[in-house]
Amino acid sequence: MLSFEDAYDRLLSGIVPLAAEDVPLEAARGRILAAPLIAKLTQPPFAASAMDGYAIRWADMPGPWTVRGESAAGAGFAGSVEKGAAIRIFTGAPIPGGADTVIVQEDVERSGDTLTLKGGGPPDIGAHIRPEGNDYSNGQELLPVGSLVSAPVVGLAASAGHARLQVHAAPRVAIIATGDELVPPGTPPGPSQIVAGNGPMIAAALAAAGADVEDFGIVPDDRTQIRDALMRASKFDIVITIGGASVGDHDLVKDALDDAGATLDFWRIAIKPGKPLIAGTLGAARLVGLPGNPVSAYVCMLLFVRPMVLALRGADPTLGETNARLGQPLPANGDRRDHLRATLSGDVVAPLATQDSAQLAALARANSLIIRPPHAKPAATGESVPVLILDRT
Repeated sequence: MLSFEDAYDRLLSGIVPLAAEDVPLEAARGRILAAPLIAKLTQPPFAASAMDGYAIRWADMPGPWTVRGESAAGAGFAGSVEKGAAIRIFTGAPIPGGADTVIVQEDVERSGDTLTLKGGGPPDIGAHIRPEGNDYSNGQELLPVGSLVSAPVVGLAASAGHARLQVHAAPRVAIIATGDELVPPGTPPGPSQIVAGNGPMIAAALAAAGADVEDFGIVPDDRTQIRDALMRASKFDIVITIGGASVGDHDLVKDALDDAGATLDFWRIAIKPGKPLIAGTLGAARLVGLPGNPVSAYVCMLLFVRPMVLALRGADPTLGETNARLGQPLPANGDRRDHLRATLSGDVVAPLATQDSAQLAALARANSLIIRPPHAKPAATGESVPVLILDRT
């Protein structure tokens, strides 16, 4: 059996981000920049007022002043501020020529066109003015390749003159669940049947990671039908099978993969849960065969498939382990790396009472996984242990 580290390295070996595509801003959120974001404009494009008040010359402090006009956003004052003059100005409006300071409206009193100082006034010359280019200038690199396009980045790109962005394509993932015992969600199971929850669970997790997921549904335990589904899926970036990866008489995935021309790299790893994991290639696609037990399938997806999706997107594929203090002692671990479903509160983590790899209810209650390395010694309450945070708020 491969160690976790060897399996991770082999699955991610040679992955490079997918080619760039040009998409409208509204489709770019959550994607990864494939080209630097370069400003096409200067922001602000002129010196602008940061407050509502009056534009004056610092040399004329402490007044009084005569109000000569108004500067509003989209309608600046066309003239110049002369000695002893003030211009009524609003937030975001252009600073008139000749003015170098803004007095906030709370610091003055106006009677007709006469303005007098009643408060402390501006602290120094240039007060309450945003200089031209204070945010960024035309031609400036705003964000490098590899940046996540968040909602603020969409706003930045729009303000900088972009209607479209160059981003890495979303990885296309095909999911194939196999098993005569499975029925689709919403279908009452018959004798000896169960509802298929693994496919929707894995699809939801990978879609949240930025993949374009197509669920092929449930394929019966028939070698030919599994092969045909695999052949259709081979045009995707990643092909995931769920179930049938063990060595029982009805575990036909490995045979069907041979029929479809797949090349297998390995199929067992030294972790719990999730020992039977198939890895290889199917045409140009990367292939991962997840075990059928729900928790095993989820943990293997989290440890291996999600990083593959992130790497193809151009994002950081590392798992992002953190550390927490144990809320209760743990026994020594065996020869496989273990992932204990747990609850993390603050910096204290405690394993759930049940660790059965078939129990989804326990997984849904967990918000973290405690990582136990192979042959780990017993751990005492308060000891620091590595933890993976699960996708839960």
